[in-house]
Amino acid sequence: MILLSIDELNIQVYGCRKCRLWQGAKHGVPGEGPLNAKVMLIGQNPGADEDETGRPFVGRAGKFLSKTLAEFGIEREKVFITNIVKHVSPKNRKPYPDEVAACLPYVNIQINVIKPKIIVLIGASAKETPRVEGIKYIQIIHPSAAMRFTNMGEKFRVQIAEVAKLIGAIDS
Repeated sequence: MILLSIDELNIQVYGCRKCRLWQGAKHGVPGEGPLNAKVMLIGQNPGADEDETGRPFVGRAGKFLSKTLAEFGIEREKVFITNIVKHVSPKNRKPYPDEVAACLPYVNIQINVIKPKIIVLIGASAKETPRVEGIKYIQIIHPSAAMRFTNMGEKFRVQIAEVAKLIGAIDS
């Protein structure tokens, strides 16, 4: 699949039928943010709020993520946020390998268009993101887990601090 622009990719995501997930979804959720973002955040899958709005990380976990990023001087509006799969999964379950495989071409295109310096992998499924030479990858705890478990919340804050430090290093 060769697409010329993010707009064309978004149209592909909205109409995607490559796996079963579209059947239970209201909207595809391609991602959002500046196309020249130095930082790209890639989560697992859209949740119910994301499915409702067509926007990534806008539910409780997304608000917590945005708040924590801001505490460390990272503006959500300056990062590109997406998910490894582009449709909500039933009961917010972890995406199956074939669902991830169906969406990887979309993620590849997003990475190739945006050309981030840092990719933050949020949660376990995001680690399936293909690695591109020259990009720094950092795995962090999913904000929903950080909200539920105190020790994970503390580790999440340490990880976001590390992301902020990496951003500072590429800005200087």
